[in-house]
Amino acid sequence: MGYGEVYSAWQRDPEGFWMEQAQAIDWARPPKTALSARDATYEWFADGMVNTCWNAVDRHVEAGRGDQIAIQHESPITHATKGITYRELQKRVASLAGALRMRGIEKGDRVIIYMPMIPEALVAMLACARLGAIHSVVFGGFAANELAVRIDDCTPKAILAASCGLEPNRVVHYKPLLDAAIEQAAHKPEFCVIYQREQEVAKLIEGRDFNWHGFQYGVKPADCVPVEGTHPAYILYTSGTTGQPKGVVRPTAGHMVALQWTMKNIYNIGPGDRFWAASDVGWVVGHSYICYGPLLAGATTVVYEGKPVGTPHPGVFWRVIQNNRIKSFFTAPTALRAIKREDPDGIWVKRYAQHDLQAIFLAGERADPDTIAWAEKHFGVPVIDHWWQTETGWAIAGNPLGIELLPQKAGSACVPMPGYDVQILGEDRHPVKQGELGAIAIRLPLPPGCLPTLWNADDRFRKSYLTTFPGYYETGDAGLVDEDGYLYIMARTDDVINVAGHRLSTGQMEEVLASHPDVAECAVIGAADDLKGQSPVGFLCLSKGVERDEADIVRECVALVRDRIGPVAAFKKAVVVERLPKTRSGKILRATMVKIADGQPFKMPATIDDPDILDEIRAALETIGYARQTHRV
Repeated sequence: MGYGEVYSAWQRDPEGFWMEQAQAIDWARPPKTALSARDATYEWFADGMVNTCWNAVDRHVEAGRGDQIAIQHESPITHATKGITYRELQKRVASLAGALRMRGIEKGDRVIIYMPMIPEALVAMLACARLGAIHSVVFGGFAANELAVRIDDCTPKAILAASCGLEPNRVVHYKPLLDAAIEQAAHKPEFCVIYQREQEVAKLIEGRDFNWHGFQYGVKPADCVPVEGTHPAYILYTSGTTGQPKGVVRPTAGHMVALQWTMKNIYNIGPGDRFWAASDVGWVVGHSYICYGPLLAGATTVVYEGKPVGTPHPGVFWRVIQNNRIKSFFTAPTALRAIKREDPDGIWVKRYAQHDLQAIFLAGERADPDTIAWAEKHFGVPVIDHWWQTETGWAIAGNPLGIELLPQKAGSACVPMPGYDVQILGEDRHPVKQGELGAIAIRLPLPPGCLPTLWNADDRFRKSYLTTFPGYYETGDAGLVDEDGYLYIMARTDDVINVAGHRLSTGQMEEVLASHPDVAECAVIGAADDLKGQSPVGFLCLSKGVERDEADIVRECVALVRDRIGPVAAFKKAVVVERLPKTRSGKILRATMVKIADGQPFKMPATIDDPDILDEIRAALETIGYARQTHRV
């Protein structure tokens, strides 16, 4: 069947469609019911019993494919390249799970994982899944206070971490950040397990910290523990507009059924194929398509510790693809833009053979047509933009390569996947006309694998996603659908900005800036960035009487954001202004400030308190390289 037939089959019988897909995974007790309702939300496969680790690891060994490479580690920073077979992975995971069980970790306990891009990160995730423990991976190197917030929210019994992470020219010291986070947090984990890397051996705290290998010495390997289909597989935190992280809950059975379907139908990957998602396990892509998706499919997955450029050159991605005979490659548009900037003529591309590569997939932000055209020119394969969110865990819209490759349209994320009834709604909550811009919403119920709620925050879940458009999930994105049903994602509808594929809250950054003793008021916007999509720009209004050098204050504020949120925020530019543009009611006109920063025409807001202030904002932005061509209309 083609895409149209598959999508229609889902529309005719949604529950029957997903029950059929559920047959592709192994069940301890198969579900009899596909969909059930719970307090205005929905659950999939609630009466089934299943284990993720069994499906991702053990069943492939049982099927006689234990000698196949499951995880291929590639680190151009350490010059390491090593494969781990499914049989070896099974042994490592069962050993760690046994050690965790011996220390009291059971089904339902939370475990935070704070690790770099090394195979042990996946081993840690799978060991938790083996026991039915709920893991929460926090991006390695995240600032101590951000880690502390997550510790207090999910109250882990244990934390699995590494001694350090590696950047091209420096060592990132994880252990001091972990110690500071535990000190700041109200909740204290019972113990920590530290994987000591050669580049740094961290000091362990007696009675609390254990060495990774010593912790597992002499323990009995653990078997897989079946859990209910609705049991949380993990909690993954994503930025909220208030700055308070939202703990997205991923249900076990729906997660597996959805990912298993996507590997074949979207990415055209099956047992024995080689798949690489160039992301990090701290993000949703890392969960879905570095760890669980490829392993559920019985494929080989690549764990890559490096950058698209500078480790050591802009051809390193293509070298990894060549050496590992990658069939489908998944990255962010930011990565391709960085490579394109360093290698505009594709000289490095030509140095490596890509005979097995069938397609490049992009997600994390809107892929600009120029970058797609550059990649298609030099690789000669489809470059497919697809759109999804941390909350959904897999693609809302895309081009289903494993079903049929649909005609590409530059700037579009292509068409909705089965399970997603995507609508473009206006402020009146009704669908807009074809081609008109509106809020993108998905008619409930969401398909398997999507979040059923937020961790310990059911009310916040409903308020955040279900109240604006009753009967729909609010994506927070704005866009349109054309005459062929192709979806275009145009902008965010809130103040979450997208920096190199990472959703970050400007409100959270503002809270940090406001904590500086010399800052009386501030605002942060996302300005267009050719490489990263958006970059945060801060506006600082100083307290009266401050006579310090403004440049020193700006440097301190930049360092403050880096310390409290982390380098991922990419907060590098701020400017001191006398005042901020506001409406008469006191609302800061951030959207207008963005247009000025991006050099776009803008209309004078009807409710602005003082129009002259916009000229002051433009002049301030010019001092840091923005707003060179802006004008009013």
